Amino acid sequence: MPGCSLEPERPLVTITDSGVETAPPPSPAPTPEPASGKSTKRGAGNAFQALMLRLHFYAGVFVAPFILIAAVTGALYAISPTLENFTSSGVLHTDSTGPAKPLKEQIAAAQAVEPTLALVAVAPGQNAGDTTRVIFSDPSLGESERRAVFVDPVTAQTVGDDVVYGSSGALPLRTWIDQLHKDLHLGKVGRFYSEIAASWVWLVALAGLVLWYRRVRARREKRSAGWLVRPDRSRPRARTLNWHAVVGVWILPVILLLSATGMTWSKYAGENVTELRKAMSWQTPAVDAKLPGTTGPAMTAGGEHAGHGGAPAATPPAGKAALADTVYGVARANGLTGPLEISIPAKDGMAFVAQELRRPGQYTRDAIAVDGATGNVTAKLPYAEWPLMAKLTNWGIQFHMGLLFGLVNQLLLLAAMVGLGTVVVRGYLMWWRRRPTKESKLAVGKAPRRAFAQAPLVVLLPLAAGAALVGWFAPMIGLPLLAFLVIDVLVGVGARVRAKTA
Repeated sequence: MPGCSLEPERPLVTITDSGVETAPPPSPAPTPEPASGKSTKRGAGNAFQALMLRLHFYAGVFVAPFILIAAVTGALYAISPTLENFTSSGVLHTDSTGPAKPLKEQIAAAQAVEPTLALVAVAPGQNAGDTTRVIFSDPSLGESERRAVFVDPVTAQTVGDDVVYGSSGALPLRTWIDQLHKDLHLGKVGRFYSEIAASWVWLVALAGLVLWYRRVRARREKRSAGWLVRPDRSRPRARTLNWHAVVGVWILPVILLLSATGMTWSKYAGENVTELRKAMSWQTPAVDAKLPGTTGPAMTAGGEHAGHGGAPAATPPAGKAALADTVYGVARANGLTGPLEISIPAKDGMAFVAQELRRPGQYTRDAIAVDGATGNVTAKLPYAEWPLMAKLTNWGIQFHMGLLFGLVNQLLLLAAMVGLGTVVVRGYLMWWRRRPTKESKLAVGKAPRRAFAQAPLVVLLPLAAGAALVGWFAPMIGLPLLAFLVIDVLVGVGARVRAKTA
């Protein structure tokens, strides 16, 4: 990398406001044998810190652009549910007051608008002023997309129709922002950006936390933990570094949660997460939708990601839609008090399935299967019976989507993304200030000293084993990490060659 001087003989490292500085080399002296295990531990700790500094530097220079893009698009994504509520208020809400018409009348009004599409579900308005969504399968749409006709429940008149996406029923604006955050609208190629960002941000953040913690311990009393979360104002020259580190500590819990949940959406790490959940029985459970005395697969209760495909569905047998009112009443009587989506069975022998939807402030996703003809409950799946890890996954994804705590959740995510952006910008600012301006106007900031050759095996071996395991599980960590190692070796070899020819 231009401007990087990474000579192996470079001495001690000091973190300053302009990045990482090196002290002049000490005069040669015989290295004494350690008098106790304490000196050995200190040496291992210093070697570990040097490796973390080196890793933090490389990731900060080469991976931080992906993280910065994810922070900018993530800030927009965080507030997209509120934006959607404003921009699509015409189809989401109505001013009509009074008792709601039966669901069968609302469904009939929607079918008049889309007579050629297969009816798949109905989502009654939850609160006064909310419209009912009557949902159809549309073969012309993409994966996880469905056609929704919005109906005024008081008048049973349609107010509009649009495409909805995923288990949260996102409308086009929120879907566009979602895709921007996920792949920059570049398709499969663009997903590499988001997977790299999600895979590396937790690693960069934890490496930075180690460096900041050791710096604070070196300068303060051991009980001065408060300095970890507030900038040191006694050293004005270190202002950039202090704010870089302290803001990073503030947002660290949110960043770790976003990274973990974001990786479940990724292609390569996400596939491994899915396999791990299968092996550990942490998958989202499904309610059995087949009627007693019939055979068939269990119907999914709704995945935690997209939820529904865009493949064509069979048209429900005549009269099925008229039974939606019975199913709705049974679901409410059995404790499903949240926003509901009632799936209409596409063939005989299958039950209706009512499940609570992923909506702001909704913490459960109870599901129930009902025989529409008799009103009998054929299966129940209370959220309380979900495996703990399935619950945590669902809550984590709702948090990532800005739905878990509603507007508070969205504002917290927005603040975290803005903070992450400032951390990345301050990191580049420190790197830029370290450039050797006397050598070249095009020079860039120098890296900290090389650490791999000097690190003891007691540090290198566990780190190498951990890196191999993490790199296998998350290839978008492993491949860049391997590239960093190759670059580091080449730079070291180049430095030795220049030293011999000088």
